[in-house]
Amino acid sequence: MKEIKAYIKQHKLTEVTIGLHSVKNLTGMSVVNVRGFGRSRKQGASEWFSDEVADYVRHVKIEIVCEDEMVDEIVSIIIERAHTGLRGDGRIFISNVESAIRIETGGKENSA
Repeated sequence: MKEIKAYIKQHKLTEVTIGLHSVKNLTGMSVVNVRGFGRSRKQGASEWFSDEVADYVRHVKIEIVCEDEMVDEIVSIIIERAHTGLRGDGRIFISNVESAIRIETGGKENSA
């Protein structure tokens, strides 16, 4: 199994979600509002500053756990639907998942 974490612009979430609904056997996704900074951080910005003065950018984080063979299709949809061509379109990270445990039953599963 793999975990896909995608950080995208907020206004692209609906379009990405609609695209992901077409993926057969996708069991779901989680969405979290996040904020942070990337390469576009102001030059010369202090290393130490408070939240009130920080220039954070708001994004949405999508988390999906899926079978290995689904990764390419899911990533392609996210790239296609989240792309604006502008700086800050986001990032996608893919990690291995050792196991999934259903809280309801306590059973280990291969499908998340």
